[in-house]
Amino acid sequence: MEFLTNSPEETEAVGAALGKVLTPGTILTYRGDLGAGKTAFTRGLARGLGCGEIVTSPTYTIVNEYLSGRMPLFHFDMYRLASSDDLWDIGWEDYLERGGVCAVEWSENVSDAMEDAILVTIEKTGEDSRRITIEGGEKIADLSL
Repeated sequence: MEFLTNSPEETEAVGAALGKVLTPGTILTYRGDLGAGKTAFTRGLARGLGCGEIVTSPTYTIVNEYLSGRMPLFHFDMYRLASSDDLWDIGWEDYLERGGVCAVEWSENVSDAMEDAILVTIEKTGEDSRRITIEGGEKIADLSL
């Protein structure tokens, strides 16, 4: 499924639409360069899950937790992890067992641990325009803006 957006707000709207159809235990893996809009997408995702917290990039914290929605959202940045062994060291299994949504930036660093994930690719096509491709998962067929 592909979406073209022309502003951060439109990118958030795609994330919000996806958040409305996700179920507990869903893993989203993000692909996209720095500044592509992964955090903007996650702000929308959080809104779609009913989270009221301010969403920020987890670059320096590895994971940010948002617990106020209909299910928890765990936003990971795996940029600093060398392998999936490091992922298990930070308690990945515990996050999976908590029944939330795990949104993972730089998932390619730990790809062997991302089974059955929905892949979200965000590509810059202009200053504010993006191509968002969402692949995998049963529920995304229900996705509409």
